Amino acid sequence: MKITLKPLGNIADEIMEELQDMVGGIFHCPVEIKAGLSDLAQAYTPERKQYFSSKLLASLKKSQRNERVVGIADVDLYVPRLNFVFGEADIVSGTAIVSLCRLRPEYYGLAPDEALFLERATKEIVHELGHTFGLGHCPNNKCVMHFSNSLADTDLKEASFCSSCRPKIIF
Repeated sequence: MKITLKPLGNIADEIMEELQDMVGGIFHCPVEIKAGLSDLAQAYTPERKQYFSSKLLASLKKSQRNERVVGIADVDLYVPRLNFVFGEADIVSGTAIVSLCRLRPEYYGLAPDEALFLERATKEIVHELGHTFGLGHCPNNKCVMHFSNSLADTDLKEASFCSSCRPKIIF
């Protein structure tokens, strides 16, 4: 089993490396960083001033059967009928996308907090990876698979799977 992180747009190397280490520590498998997309314009929706996550998700490709790929974007993502999404996953392709945009405290006019930002990003990456392993949303609000309807939900949950979800991960 291998996890690949791909920057979508301009993501600082330091952030990608921190996320690589944090995700690797949770899944205990190799996590690599590979080149992603630099131009995200095809997914931009001017009326919403957001990027359609499903379009970016469709552009992610795996190179191996036992690989999971997560695109990391620093733009505001949406899907129809929702104001925004922190991420989206495709269980069939084993790919996911996560947006860093709304995970930063400064998005809400607060002082930057790098540790909190990285913790939130890790939770959302692990959550979306959980979907690629066949997990649905969990009713346990501490489980990483609990649905985040707001940033408060993300902050409340942990970066780990609960005792009910952990055994269901299909490798």
